Amino acid sequence: MLSRSDAIHRVEQKQTNNAIHRVEQKQTNNAIHRVEQNRTNNAIHHIEQCYPVATRFIASNKNRTTTRFIASNGIGTTTRFIASNPNNDSHHQPNAHKMKFPKPHTLKEIAELIHSEYVGAEDFPVLGMNEIHVVEPGDIVFVDHPKYYDKALLSAATIVLINKQVDCPEGKALLISDDPFRDFNKLTQHFKPFQASKSAKAESAKIGKNTIVQPNCFIGNNVKIGNDCVIHSNVSIYDDTIIGNHVTIHAGSVLGANGFYYKKRPEGFDQLKSGGRVVIHDHVDIGALCTIDKGVTGDTTIGEGSKLDNQIQVGHDTIIGKKCLIAAQVGIAGCVVIEDEVTIWGQVGIASGLRLAKGSVILAQSGLGHDTQEGKSYFGSPAKLARDEYREMAYIKQIPELIKKLNQQ
Repeated sequence: MLSRSDAIHRVEQKQTNNAIHRVEQKQTNNAIHRVEQNRTNNAIHHIEQCYPVATRFIASNKNRTTTRFIASNGIGTTTRFIASNPNNDSHHQPNAHKMKFPKPHTLKEIAELIHSEYVGAEDFPVLGMNEIHVVEPGDIVFVDHPKYYDKALLSAATIVLINKQVDCPEGKALLISDDPFRDFNKLTQHFKPFQASKSAKAESAKIGKNTIVQPNCFIGNNVKIGNDCVIHSNVSIYDDTIIGNHVTIHAGSVLGANGFYYKKRPEGFDQLKSGGRVVIHDHVDIGALCTIDKGVTGDTTIGEGSKLDNQIQVGHDTIIGKKCLIAAQVGIAGCVVIEDEVTIWGQVGIASGLRLAKGSVILAQSGLGHDTQEGKSYFGSPAKLARDEYREMAYIKQIPELIKKLNQQ
């Protein structure tokens, strides 16, 4: 029989080892990502310096993303290919929506639009705007806290909307604003304004063959619904939502509401406007009273063959992979990546920005605050590997008996 001190020591040692492992794994992954990202940015920057007038296209396959430049050097037209990071993310979306402008703009035009100063050539190209986790060269990213200055300045974005005069990285431009959050909202409002619908089904919405839409549904502007779908009563599908084939959505669900993203100000909370979409792939089932928020600038995505139970919340910009199973009353925060064949049981809460590896299982009523390992099961709040949590619970149950024996000595 273990003594009380030995039992407590073993539990504490196990917790310490798990914590150290998680920290080391995250540090390693971050270091690898920084090296790959720097290589990509340096290569792109080199081409842009040699060929200042360039049009960029992004292509992708399952192994690698390629940045293609069709560039003029003033003598003739030259084509260059730059291979970026390998696609270790199985949920890289080559056709994913990013908030690109209808036509290219210049740095000066954008500065005049938001009444800001700028650093860089007045004809510096501005192609779109995105959050930092989805930015590409040509995008605007905003930052308004010193803690994140370096992350924004070193990101793939080539235009940084910032609230301080700082040294401008080579090959980039700055927009100097007293309130980047406000001005990012101005740009969203200008390029992606809210459009009121005139009917329960917008004229611009497209619905595929053999799709059934039950009474009292709302289908917004530019919505696309595929073939052989069933949309039950009182479903609301906001503007720009894309739904594939053979999709079922049960009564009362809402697709495309604004992301829950606020800045605290003395007078109250200021919401970051959402200009993204919801994308539902083929053979997805969505239960009753589910709420799936659109991305702030990108897509919130549900992968092919995934099944969602009733009363599930999916936050903005979250990506759910293929053949995932999610039970009732699960709450998933924004910017989560859930890889293929993940199972999440009832009443689980998942914090923002996490990655759930392929085949993970999160057991009921767990609170997940860290990334998971492939094929592992987790339980508890905060969630731990299920077998470790069960072992610790067994040790805890022995404590009263251990104390009783100690008192008898």
